[in-house]
Amino acid sequence: MLLTPEIITILTLDFIFAFFGLIAFIISINIVRKWNLNSTTPTQYKLEKQSFLVATIIKYIFIIKLPLFLFFIFTADKLSDIITGAMCAAGVVSSVSFGTSMFVYKILNLYLFGFWLVLNHYDLKKENQPYTRYKFMLYVLGFFLLSIEIYYDISFFTSLDVSKLVSCCGTIFSAASSSSISFIFSINKIYFVYLFYISFTFVLLSYLFKNSIAIFVSNFIYIFIAIISLIMFFGTYIYQLPTHHCPFCLLQKNYYYIGYILYVALYAGTFYGISGAIMSKLEHKPQKFYYNISIIFDIIYALIVSAYPIVYFLRNGVWL
Repeated sequence: MLLTPEIITILTLDFIFAFFGLIAFIISINIVRKWNLNSTTPTQYKLEKQSFLVATIIKYIFIIKLPLFLFFIFTADKLSDIITGAMCAAGVVSSVSFGTSMFVYKILNLYLFGFWLVLNHYDLKKENQPYTRYKFMLYVLGFFLLSIEIYYDISFFTSLDVSKLVSCCGTIFSAASSSSISFIFSINKIYFVYLFYISFTFVLLSYLFKNSIAIFVSNFIYIFIAIISLIMFFGTYIYQLPTHHCPFCLLQKNYYYIGYILYVALYAGTFYGISGAIMSKLEHKPQKFYYNISIIFDIIYALIVSAYPIVYFLRNGVWL
């Protein structure tokens, strides 16, 4: 097992999350079972105080988890210097069989915990707190997902072997790879460009017509299309190399850490869009603030990735 300062930091925070998350989980189950705002019993009064405690715990878990996700990627990227064969975080993460699943849970938890805070915000604004039972039911689910993520983190760092030869990102993100997305590299990359701008147009139109279902669906689709098109097309212009498709190398100093800006913009845009769409249905009115934040970040992401191939063409007179 490797023990670098970065790994110790992540594991320490994981144990803190597990400890306080378990406390919040136990209290949440009690609130779901016994919550009754119309009651004036000591039990209800106690539950109301405990609900604020749980909300505070969850809020700080999310506040720390958001930068910790980026720190995890930074740590994995740094470990590539000592893992044989790894060139970036992709090789380090792929050195374990559950690397992809681990990332899926990390991203899913960011959306889930973030939405919990949105739901909590709306709940506390109303005197009758209509979403209390639902938000704690949501946290019960979130705790199980968080527990799986923590288990993966511990398993990941305890499984790392510096003497084991791993694949580099050039091998992982290619048609020769045995990964679940290797088949996409046999498809003409121009199709992914079409898909990206079609999905982005869908996002813009959904906001124009203020249709919450369309906003939810368009942003959900946009997440996947944006990432795939970045791997297949836009990323190659950032690297200025047609065979380099790695989504992790974008986070390195050589490329001015542009990946952090892109991924934060993509997360913020889709998170606010999806959350705003759900709350529009629950509140029965458009959530203009969430929609405005979402469209700003969705546009920022689209403008940045579009700028790279345009600038490359203007400089060189050819496409990659």
